[in-house]
Amino acid sequence: MSETFVSFGEQGAQLTYGSYLRLPQLLDSQHLESDPPAHDELLFITIHQVYELWFKQLLHEVEAARDAMAGGLEGGRLWWAQHLLGRVHVIERVLVQQVDVLETMTPQDFLEFRQRLAPASGFQSVQFRELEFLSGAKDPSYVRRFKGLTEAEQDRLAGRLAEPTLWDAFLDVLRSFGLPAGSDEEVSASLRTAAHDRTQYAVVWALAEALLQHDELAAGWRARHVVMVERMIGAKSGTGGSSGAGYLRSRLPLQYYPLLWELRSEL
Repeated sequence: MSETFVSFGEQGAQLTYGSYLRLPQLLDSQHLESDPPAHDELLFITIHQVYELWFKQLLHEVEAARDAMAGGLEGGRLWWAQHLLGRVHVIERVLVQQVDVLETMTPQDFLEFRQRLAPASGFQSVQFRELEFLSGAKDPSYVRRFKGLTEAEQDRLAGRLAEPTLWDAFLDVLRSFGLPAGSDEEVSASLRTAAHDRTQYAVVWALAEALLQHDELAAGWRARHVVMVERMIGAKSGTGGSSGAGYLRSRLPLQYYPLLWELRSEL
């Protein structure tokens, strides 16, 4: 009888921890602009690169959750959408907690290299805008206002503006349960129906709550971010030319799913 051997790690000599994770390239992606090197610039770069990695993961999960919901009840994958949205919530809590690490940097330490950042700005995070668009807060004016986008980035954002959102997919779920979703009034009535009959519409209610949690956690991150910025630079303008904390505070009232918030007043 022949035996099949599977070699792993050093025995297989095909793939290593470092090669699988592309560690040489990853760890060579933090290049300081300050001269002489400012100690905390590495922390600043690392934190923001980690944010972008999490944004990439969030886009991956939100896309999959949207597609699972788009199939409605007949698609048989609403459980998968719930699972993925739960993962999104956990990652979003990590985003908020990472601000604590950034705040170990004092304003004086940040000022050692801040002038080197201009005109770069967090406003230019394409993945963050993709996440907002995909969640339901589409803003075509962002693409017009930001002149530094590459052609590939413009195409990505244009694609997000054109494709269905999480909210669009949730409306598909309502319709698949026989709940009207043709107008805001119909959606509100359907949400009240689901809220008052959680036995028959358990999945609808669970997904509505999952979307609201996503909205709340995104709002929590924006609030935590603006307080961190005020602590770090006060009322100074942003490196990209924005009003800094003033602009960030103007984003605090943003809601992805206002009808879900309004439902609280109608129950």
